[in-house]
Amino acid sequence: MNTPLQTLTRLACIFTLLAASASQAQVTSVGMRQIQSNGMPITLVYPTAAAAQDVTYGAFTVPIASNAAPLPAPSSAASGKRTLIVLSHGSAGSALPEHTLAATLARAGFVVAQPEHRGDNWQDFSRAGPESWKTRPQDVSETIDAVARDSALSGLVNTRRVGVHGMSAGGVTGLVLAGAQWRMLNLVQHCAQNLEADIGFCLNGLAAHPNVQLLRRSQFAMGRMLTETTAPGSFKTLHGGASPNASTDPRPDLRIAAVSLSVPVGAIFTPESLARIRIPVALSTSGNDSVLLPRFHSQHVLKHCTRCTTLSDHPQAGHFDWLSPWPASIAQTVAATQMRGGMPNPAFTDADRQKAFDLIAVFFQHKFSQP
Repeated sequence: MNTPLQTLTRLACIFTLLAASASQAQVTSVGMRQIQSNGMPITLVYPTAAAAQDVTYGAFTVPIASNAAPLPAPSSAASGKRTLIVLSHGSAGSALPEHTLAATLARAGFVVAQPEHRGDNWQDFSRAGPESWKTRPQDVSETIDAVARDSALSGLVNTRRVGVHGMSAGGVTGLVLAGAQWRMLNLVQHCAQNLEADIGFCLNGLAAHPNVQLLRRSQFAMGRMLTETTAPGSFKTLHGGASPNASTDPRPDLRIAAVSLSVPVGAIFTPESLARIRIPVALSTSGNDSVLLPRFHSQHVLKHCTRCTTLSDHPQAGHFDWLSPWPASIAQTVAATQMRGGMPNPAFTDADRQKAFDLIAVFFQHKFSQP
């Protein structure tokens, strides 16, 4: 955990960098287009000189230059190329609800790639939860490869040192790519002990399914009897980072150099693996998150991961306040699936959110300005 002096020093550096980047910013427009990788849609958001206009996709309207040509990196770029940031969305998500963050990163000079995770996206969430958690990191690695092959971006983007941002279930993606590991036993034991307190996580998305709730409750009740000795081997299998060896880099993809997280799923990760993380990880947290209670998730990560720091904390913010744009019709539909909470909190304003997004951009600017 940071000392007060370390926190103040870090914040001073961040705001200095933020002021400098704002004064030097030249990118005012972002382009957007989509590519495919083995049937997986990948949305690309990037700096462009073309003029943007409002484009509507269903309930979402975003100001973009559709299919515009990307701007090459400025001559001051250390590698001569732009840095790639991959955004991993939450359960049943897509690229559009995180467009404001993607555009913020593009205006800061990054190229952003947003894969639509297989089996856990707005059109298909048949594998949401543990099955998706196992494959999401590979989706990110595949996304990096797809950008490296893209004819318009391959010469403009550095795909050898990449950043990752993950929100909610996307936090599982980010933590795994940083080197953390999770187990079904950790999940079951957590929900067996904290079902009512962390019901937003343990019964996620089941508000309209009382029969499934009862089944899940009974499963977690039986989980109280599971120990390291009595649990099935499959429950104790480690998923995620590399083998737990102090001399081995735990990252499953060594191209990942920095990770940012917003309200991540954290309770499933082993403390030992969080402690082995070697790359910088920055968290944006919501004090009013009733879907993933901070004390079980974000605070679990911060407690055990010495390379993890709080980038910004927002006592008024809820879980879905990190999504923007987030039309009222979509917000109401999603909130209706939640066991507790889920509606945006007006006390967390658009300006508050933008400041937090600016800090995420500065975090990546700072980390990728270093060798």
